[in-house]
Amino acid sequence: MHIHVNGKNIEITDAIKAYVKEKLGKVANHYDQITAIDVILTVIKNPAASGKHIAEVSCKLNGKNIHVEESAESMYASIDLVSDKLNRQVKKFKDKSLSAGKGSIRNVIETKNDDVEIEETEEV
Repeated sequence: MHIHVNGKNIEITDAIKAYVKEKLGKVANHYDQITAIDVILTVIKNPAASGKHIAEVSCKLNGKNIHVEESAESMYASIDLVSDKLNRQVKKFKDKSLSAGKGSIRNVIETKNDDVEIEETEEV
């Protein structure tokens, strides 16, 4: 899994990059089908704007992309918020994909074979 960190109106320091990789790396522990995570960190320079620090995350899974965006007064707070939100959405996707697998053809065939009784006769 690759985590790409980009910035708009902000210089991405090693500390911010390490913090993003630490927080979003925990999401990969919940679901191993994540192929890549793209992070865009933005700072709004307008003094009248509230929530000046924005973190956007695009998570590429097998068959689906999850896009999450959060804003806060500090960059670290926005990273915390977006990682929590992404974590919830990845868990939700994982639960849905696992529950959809319960109706697979393999499980249906196994239940049909359990219902059929086979008589065994012994030849002498």
